Amino acid sequence: MQLRMLVALVVMALAGCSITKTVKPVTDSQITNLCIKNNPNILMDEFLPEVKRQIEAKGIRTSDFSGSAPPECKYTMEYTANWRWDLAMYLFYADLRVMHAGNMIGQATYDARSGGANMGKFGKTAEKVKPLINELFAQVAQKSN
Repeated sequence: MQLRMLVALVVMALAGCSITKTVKPVTDSQITNLCIKNNPNILMDEFLPEVKRQIEAKGIRTSDFSGSAPPECKYTMEYTANWRWDLAMYLFYADLRVMHAGNMIGQATYDARSGGANMGKFGKTAEKVKPLINELFAQVAQKSN
């Protein structure tokens, strides 16, 4: 009987542990270049290169900048990401925002803040970023590089 109660408590605790992904896709299908604003507060070296790799796989050229966007940057992206430690480092939160003329035209958020005991929070950054980028740019016409 005690074992059943323990199992029931564990199942209930795990049921509240979720990872959320929220995506508002970019609807402008003509993006060919995206300028990404460097975020010096991101301490994981792999994050920006992985984001750029995934965007470029969609046929969109990327470049990065610091400070104000260069005048030739029609479309820009700002991002933030945080990692936590729980037996291993894992992506805890990421937010990607695509802008056009200062207006947000797309956003993708990965949030494992309530992930708790959910083992899905562990894994490579690429595994977390790829689905976000795919959904964020799903409506952008694929171009060959």
